[in-house]
Amino acid sequence: MTAKISYSDVEVGTELPAQTFPVTRATLVRYAGASGDFNPIHWNEKFAKEVGLPDVIAHGMFTMAEAIRVVTDWTGDPGAVVEYGVRFTKPVVVPNDDQGAVIEVAGKVAAKLDDNTVRVDLTATSAGQKVLGMSRAVVRLA
Repeated sequence: MTAKISYSDVEVGTELPAQTFPVTRATLVRYAGASGDFNPIHWNEKFAKEVGLPDVIAHGMFTMAEAIRVVTDWTGDPGAVVEYGVRFTKPVVVPNDDQGAVIEVAGKVAAKLDDNTVRVDLTATSAGQKVLGMSRAVVRLA
């Protein structure tokens, strides 16, 4: 695959289409099975509260993966991501109800770099709180 976005068509400040990602307890159980991360803070409300959390929380790597989807959907090629890093600032709290939680992600081209690459800065929030900090991806465009 090759990125469908051309480097010459992108400027600093170009906004990527924002997306929202629902997260339920069932989502967390499926992710735990796929990742092998069965830490009870991600599925057991009683345990999560006993260790000082407000409720069950989403896996940090799950949150990180949902956020980068804004970039991979924009480029059309997951292989276009050259670098990606975040800081986990707040947990995504997932209540045991029919709605669960929502992760809202927006992205913007922050810099044009060498070799047809750009740096995209992402903003990820849930329940009005920033859940990822310093969320940045370097992406190779067409």
